[in-house]
Amino acid sequence: MGLTKSEIFTDEQNQLSQLLKAMAHPARIAILQRILISNTCICGDLVEELGLAQATISQHLKELKTAGIIQGTIEGVSVCYCINPTTWKMMEHQLGAFFSSYKGEVKCC
Repeated sequence: MGLTKSEIFTDEQNQLSQLLKAMAHPARIAILQRILISNTCICGDLVEELGLAQATISQHLKELKTAGIIQGTIEGVSVCYCINPTTWKMMEHQLGAFFSSYKGEVKCC
């Protein structure tokens, strides 16, 4: 397997890249939007609301949880997920700084 050259980038660049990669699917964006709206959610609710199979929802939740974007607890047969506030604030800060670094239109192309 080839090298990804990730060592030539900063820890912040690598971390943000991994988080954005975990979010880079429309179903995951929809899941995050539902979690943000309700502030918590149960996996079964997502199946009904998004119209995706339980296995598909579970896989997307797993990817988001592995990345640290969401956190969850298991109580009996219910699995409740919510936004991981530490990761969310870090992404908000890093992306805000990234987007605000744009200085405006330049006559280049």
